[in-house]
Amino acid sequence: MIFQISFGQDISKQNAQKKKIEDEIAYIDKQLSNTRNKQRQSINALTLTQKKIENRKGMIKALDQEIKGYDSNISTKEREIARLERRLDTLEQYHENLVYNAYKNRDSKVWFMYIMASENIGQGVRRWSYLKNLSSSVRVQATQILETKIELSKEKDRLNGLRQASVKTQKQREQEYQKLSREETQVMNTINSLKKQEKKFRNELNKKKKEVERLNKEIERILAEAVRQQKQAGKSVKVDYELSAKFSDNKGKLPWPVTKGVVVEKFGQSYHPVFKTVKLPFNNGVDISTSKNSKALAVFDGVVKQILVMPGYNQCVLVQHGEYFTFYCKLKKVDVKSGQTVKTGAPIGTIDDSEEGNAILHFQLWKGTDKQNPETWLRK
Repeated sequence: MIFQISFGQDISKQNAQKKKIEDEIAYIDKQLSNTRNKQRQSINALTLTQKKIENRKGMIKALDQEIKGYDSNISTKEREIARLERRLDTLEQYHENLVYNAYKNRDSKVWFMYIMASENIGQGVRRWSYLKNLSSSVRVQATQILETKIELSKEKDRLNGLRQASVKTQKQREQEYQKLSREETQVMNTINSLKKQEKKFRNELNKKKKEVERLNKEIERILAEAVRQQKQAGKSVKVDYELSAKFSDNKGKLPWPVTKGVVVEKFGQSYHPVFKTVKLPFNNGVDISTSKNSKALAVFDGVVKQILVMPGYNQCVLVQHGEYFTFYCKLKKVDVKSGQTVKTGAPIGTIDDSEEGNAILHFQLWKGTDKQNPETWLRK
């Protein structure tokens, strides 16, 4: 029973994991379907498809684990059924012997002669006790046989259910694998198509490098100046360390800065998705693909420190949370003003639409002048 409960809990956990992956795949499909026809062969569409492939592989891995669990549980059930069948054979054989003995001694005169023929009083008492309990033993044994048969029938039903569930999961895995194969082919076709536009992408990449460098320098300057002012002012400018502690305590639990989205560019150093030897500019944050006209949302209570405009990033909002800072970029409309207090989940602004037809939020998180990987802070 404990094993059954544990297996059931594992299945529930796997179902929740699969549901999360399925939801993200469906969301990516929706974003790709909204992509303008002329942009289907774009870097953004390629990145979204690659993200879908990553999720699809996660789904297949989860299904493999589920199938493995079914196989293990099926083996356990088969052993349990074999044990019950052996027990049933033993009980039925013993029951036959009891019934035969009861039949032989059904005549009370025969019982009496059997007891009187005892060699001594002790043997007579034992024979009397045996004959007295014989009919009771027959009834008890019959009850045990019935209970074992019922238990055996239930175990066979459970085994049948497990086998059916395993077959269903294996079919789902095969379907996911076929989808994965089609998506991988689609990615290769897109890459081959984009490779023909190498000159265009290299020019775009050079432009992006300059924009990223300009943004990073400006953010680093703002944060360094904020920290310098705090140190120079001493007690006259207080850092809200209580708010900092609350922010720090929520590492891995912060809400996402969008209602729904997919990370298409991760934190740190990465390479071009088409030209694998080309390094992309170091990403101090993450880029999140979301739906058109989506709002950027505050991930924690704080104060709007500054609003600025940067080439390639449109409007940007810096929010301070004690000694922590969050940065929201690529906004076409800002809903806050400098010095304003914001609460967790409050709208910061409307994210600008990309050329492909969706919206991309650039989000950064800092502790003082130390850049952080936002994905380690946001809830999974």
